[in-house]
Amino acid sequence: MLTCKEQVARSSDYLDGQLSFRERLMVRHHLMFCPNCRRFIRQMRLMQATLKQMPEPPVENLEALSAQLAAQHQNSGKP
Repeated sequence: MLTCKEQVARSSDYLDGQLSFRERLMVRHHLMFCPNCRRFIRQMRLMQATLKQMPEPPVENLEALSAQLAAQHQNSGKP
């Protein structure tokens, strides 16, 4: 059986359908017996649903943010 730490590490892949059949079974088995991890998965699902409902930011905002980050990186003196 997976530990809670292993379960958390696989949670995103589990919710995104990226696990193998065997890994999905291991996750589901763990979730049957662990209320804390079930709660964690439930919260992740709610967060995913909330994020999907948010509008995409305008492209010009992304371009301005990208330019600002590049300028900050250049001014920091780090390669």
